[in-house]
Amino acid sequence: MGGQASRAYTIYMLESVLLIFVMLVIWFLARGAVFVPIHQSKIEIILRMAQIQPKQKIADLGSGDGRIVIAFARAGAEAHGFEINPLLVWWSRHKIRMAGLGDRAFIHFQSFWPADLSRFDVIIVFGIDYIMKRLGRKLRRELRSGAKVISFAFPLPGWQEEKKERGVYLYTINK
Repeated sequence: MGGQASRAYTIYMLESVLLIFVMLVIWFLARGAVFVPIHQSKIEIILRMAQIQPKQKIADLGSGDGRIVIAFARAGAEAHGFEINPLLVWWSRHKIRMAGLGDRAFIHFQSFWPADLSRFDVIIVFGIDYIMKRLGRKLRRELRSGAKVISFAFPLPGWQEEKKERGVYLYTINK
């Protein structure tokens, strides 16, 4: 009888943990934008626009599966991603480990809204229209002069782009 009770308790605990995990995933998905993978051709445009120099620091806001973070780390940058979906954080970190980029590619399991972005040279965002005005205010407040902001698909309202190519917008902070 003791073995069956122990087995039932173990199954109950596993089911409880799984239920909590699923609820957390649903909660995180409801809070953030839906993940839409960016095509490699757009990543190449973003890399070219960034003109990244070794040791520069980039941040990908809403980093999804980490493909932009990995591309910038391969180009020599210290690349950081901010992501609130725990499954995408896990998958990104796994891909970074498999690529051997753990010394210069990092995924932060947190929202970028409370993050201090002032240490970054380049910010990449594949946001959504309704956040861009608020994000623009945050970036103007936090980034230093000369920092670059690259936005895919959605421009920053009230900002003058320096360059635009196939839906990718490049902005430079001038203070």
